Amino acid sequence: MKRITILTAFIIATFAVNSFAQKVVKKTTKKTTTVVKKTAVSAKPSAVALEEGKQLLAKNDCLTCHRLDVKIVGPAYKDVAKKYPATAANYEKLTQKVITGGTGVWGEVPMAPHPTVPAADVKKMVEYILSLK
Repeated sequence: MKRITILTAFIIATFAVNSFAQKVVKKTTKKTTTVVKKTAVSAKPSAVALEEGKQLLAKNDCLTCHRLDVKIVGPAYKDVAKKYPATAANYEKLTQKVITGGTGVWGEVPMAPHPTVPAADVKKMVEYILSLK
């Protein structure tokens, strides 16, 4: 179990570093060389993807503990959106948090893990939640 946790942390850290890495691209013509810096930017989710995320929240057990703007057992979705900017790193971090569960960030009540929900579906839910600013 310890090895899985360490491996998961390593994968997440590697993804986060690579997500924010800058690429330098050189374009060469006969007379000049132009250097263009490209910074990796996460694509903004489409309206369709956000709606899918909203529907997935309703289909799963999420609304048992969370509401849009009221804290129940877990934090309100709008509070989560205030705390975490909508970045690729946060999408990945929160997707893993939903799948593995956890405690201590929003209080002592643990969030139950959701290992049977596909990661792609969880990511859509997280994208929807982080869009609620």
